[in-house]
Amino acid sequence: MNFIKKIIPMKDFTLKSLITFEKTPLNIFMFIVTIFLLAAFSWGVVEYLIHSHEAYNVTRQHPWGLLIAMYIFFVVSSTGLCIIGSLGDVFGFKDYMAMSKRAILGSIVTILAGFAVIAFEIGHPVRMLIYNVLSPGLTSAIWWMGTLYGIYLTFMIIEFIFLMRNDMKNARIFGLIGLLVGLAAHSNLGSVFGFLNTRLVANGVFYPTYFILTAFITGIYLTYLMYGFRYKMQIPDDIKKGLLGLAKIQALLLGILMFFETWKLLTAIYGGVPGRADTAEHIFHSANFLYGEVLCGMVIPFVVMLATKWQSIKLYVFTSFIGMIGIFFMRYDLVDDTQLKPLQMMKITEYQLPPKWIEYFPSTAEFAIGFGAIGIFFMLYYFGQKMFELDAGEH
Repeated sequence: MNFIKKIIPMKDFTLKSLITFEKTPLNIFMFIVTIFLLAAFSWGVVEYLIHSHEAYNVTRQHPWGLLIAMYIFFVVSSTGLCIIGSLGDVFGFKDYMAMSKRAILGSIVTILAGFAVIAFEIGHPVRMLIYNVLSPGLTSAIWWMGTLYGIYLTFMIIEFIFLMRNDMKNARIFGLIGLLVGLAAHSNLGSVFGFLNTRLVANGVFYPTYFILTAFITGIYLTYLMYGFRYKMQIPDDIKKGLLGLAKIQALLLGILMFFETWKLLTAIYGGVPGRADTAEHIFHSANFLYGEVLCGMVIPFVVMLATKWQSIKLYVFTSFIGMIGIFFMRYDLVDDTQLKPLQMMKITEYQLPPKWIEYFPSTAEFAIGFGAIGIFFMLYYFGQKMFELDAGEH
């Protein structure tokens, strides 16, 4: 332990202090929720190890399910927090310097939670690590996604170490490299959907840029939630100024996102192209899109920020929780909506029923692993707070 402390400064802690916390109603509630989620994740993993992919409700017609959506949810969050952390230590904006350590820690633990989810979706994670090196698929967007995210995580950890050592020069260098690699990885993740030539509603250049935009939005939501919980809504002045600045940025980003989404739907519907227009119309009339993605993820936070003129941090914390619900639906809809339309639309046998929209609902094991990974995030973030001094002047 002393050797580790020489590399990265840590608080003095014991095993007892790590598992001890102030017994407030909110803390007790978070403890119960975390334990429940971790237990659910463990149960889901056991189900997967026993039944393999038979434990999931994915099919050949709908091969991507909730776990892919939750993986995207976590890595989008990681990239967003990386952007927030970079505002201070990489780009030198003084109002955000105090947020860098906490944001970079958040980016590390969210991507670890994402890796925990995807490990039980791809089938053979150990084999993947081996053959990722031995036989790289340089023309595969998914290969580049995994490789770039691995490099990104490495640079985030190195940046965090230098931040904890208060070595801002090296933190800036590795933070900039990590940010560039993270943006490349994230836009590449968007290209996984953009390259789907048989799924016309997703194919194109929209998603590589959309992923970066929504990552920034997600990072701001999470920053409000982390600081609202950390300071019990009593935000210190050095943090408050930065959070109020983020509210203005968030309002701008949400406005751009709504503009993007409007034109995406209009261009998809225009012309009545089979496989694209009918899918876009189906998406537009779905409750997940209208009430989850649009209302919770974009409209409510945008209206609240405009109505309060970017001066109500407490209200932004609550709307950020609503916003994160919307972000989940954005990720789920992204995965599910691209697979709604059957690829085989013609009857191939005399008595075959006409093809219809593909229906998918996650299994219990998928819910357990996907949402259980939120418990992994809570646990890792909690231990990070206990082990490292993330705030200026913290004792």
